[in-house]
Amino acid sequence: MKLFGGGTVRRGGMGAALTGATVALAVVLSAAPAQAASGPSGIRAKGAYLADSGSGRPLWGKAADTRREMASATKVMTAVVVLETRGVNLNKRVTVKKAYRDYVARYGASTADLRTGDQLTVRQLLYGLLLPSGCDAGYALADTFGSGRTTARRTQSFIARMNARARSLGLRRTHYDSFDGIAHGRNYSTPRDLVRLARHAMRHRTFAAVVKTPRTRQRAANVHRTYTWYSTNQLLGSYRGALGIKTGTGSRSGYCLVFAAQRGKRTVVGALLNDPYRFRDAARMLDFAFRTR
Repeated sequence: MKLFGGGTVRRGGMGAALTGATVALAVVLSAAPAQAASGPSGIRAKGAYLADSGSGRPLWGKAADTRREMASATKVMTAVVVLETRGVNLNKRVTVKKAYRDYVARYGASTADLRTGDQLTVRQLLYGLLLPSGCDAGYALADTFGSGRTTARRTQSFIARMNARARSLGLRRTHYDSFDGIAHGRNYSTPRDLVRLARHAMRHRTFAAVVKTPRTRQRAANVHRTYTWYSTNQLLGSYRGALGIKTGTGSRSGYCLVFAAQRGKRTVVGALLNDPYRFRDAARMLDFAFRTR
């Protein structure tokens, strides 16, 4: 996938460096459980966070509150906004527009390979959004659930809803400027915010069912065409108890992953930002979590 994000804040000067160091020290001391020295070894991510899903208890973190680009991890919020639309009808049919295909071609973006004129339900588009990380499916959903007379206005209003939902969930270090992670300078989050969002998203039964699916076949409603989509999350099928959730990849964001797993009655959620070994590191973090009580 070739998704792009944005939003790195840089500080210059000795005074700013000292201020930043002081703040960083305060964060470490005040969030000791999440930033504890003991934790999973060898995690290569620039940012990481791990928590119990039910209680939200922090287990470990690394630069957990530093804003970074998140690429297609953006799509978790896209799905949440759709699912929380008042009166949402998951069986509503959406006709694929040529604009959706042109969009992914223009950006070289990840795609569900939607075909112009095909009709797919909202539920099917969620599979196309979250498994193959289809930016065309994201466009279709934003265009359908946004408001306004033009596609541009509808997608912008949808992104505004994403930001409003982030604020209401207390994601203070998260901002969206796209519905899919193809960013324009201000699309960022933190590992802690992503875990908080993931915990919320997994409470939606439809979301949890979709992201847990390694492979699906979905047939268009109006033509004889079947789409076969595979999850980009390699933890599914390789890590016992894996539940999803979402990958993200970009030239500036690097490799990202929001993930969850369950052992017995315990569920753990984590996030990795800019990690070249995201699946290996996620497994190490989960192993650590299930050893921690």
